[in-house]
Amino acid sequence: MSEGNHSTVAEFILTGFPGLHPEYEGLASAVLFLVYFLTFTGNATVLFLFATDRSLHKPMYYVILNLSACDILFSTTTLPKIISKYWFQSGSISFTACFVQMYFVHYLGSVNSFILFLMALDRYLAICHPLRYPTLLKNSTICILSITAWIVANAAPLMLVIRAYPLPYCASNIINHCYCDHIGITILACTDRAPYSFPAFMFAMCVLLGPLAFIFFSYCSIIITVLKIANVQGRLKSLSTCSTQLIIISLYYLPRCFVYLASNVGIKFSSHMRIVIIMLYSLVPPMINPFIYCLRAKDMRESLWRQFNRRIVSQKVSVVSN
Repeated sequence: MSEGNHSTVAEFILTGFPGLHPEYEGLASAVLFLVYFLTFTGNATVLFLFATDRSLHKPMYYVILNLSACDILFSTTTLPKIISKYWFQSGSISFTACFVQMYFVHYLGSVNSFILFLMALDRYLAICHPLRYPTLLKNSTICILSITAWIVANAAPLMLVIRAYPLPYCASNIINHCYCDHIGITILACTDRAPYSFPAFMFAMCVLLGPLAFIFFSYCSIIITVLKIANVQGRLKSLSTCSTQLIIISLYYLPRCFVYLASNVGIKFSSHMRIVIIMLYSLVPPMINPFIYCLRAKDMRESLWRQFNRRIVSQKVSVVSN
């Protein structure tokens, strides 16, 4: 279909949270801005610590580096527009910009899933094959795997956009969501969306369940390996090394699996509740992940403390010199 078929729609309107009373729109924009500020600041801190502290140049922290970069990009893709809607009453987004946002939403979501797969791989090799870990997962190896994840994740979202962009959009231009995604856009097309929704569903299942299957296998193997350790202290130490990753992985996958399973077993959500749940599992994990790193990961915590002490010492020196 040619681009002329959708010429009647020049822009889309994002509804944000349906039913939100106008008097709470200022509060909503303030909360979303705070979420974005904390997400950007926290993950930028992780990137800064990695760049300035060579002791963090280990496979596990290379994975965390990629996850932080992905979280910053995802939040920057989705939050500024919905913040401007409530802050400046600007909920419109151009036709092309909506598809660009749709691409990055699905692309970065795919990258996130693959990075969590690498996180589980790191812990699986470290605990189940500790003697072979240094040779199997070098820094160069994890860099290659990370780059591969960013490249491979590009294929399916790009295909979704290529197939959805030429559809005829000649009716409503209102997207009942806080950002543009495949379902929100294609449901507005003046055509049968079944040929487009099934490939999108299969893509979502592969991206979600493929890495999740390995993650489930890896942590089952980790638990079995840890239970074979006779020393209780050794068990606790082994489990503590993967607790951070397990928390992060749970925050990403459990809400998504709940939404997918609930919709398939007949549990219905109102549009209000569905959007709130999606926003919670999309935006809360990127915000709290950096705090989990710094509180649970010993090397990250010590690096942050060294940077903090260094700042205090430099300020004292500058005060004395003045």
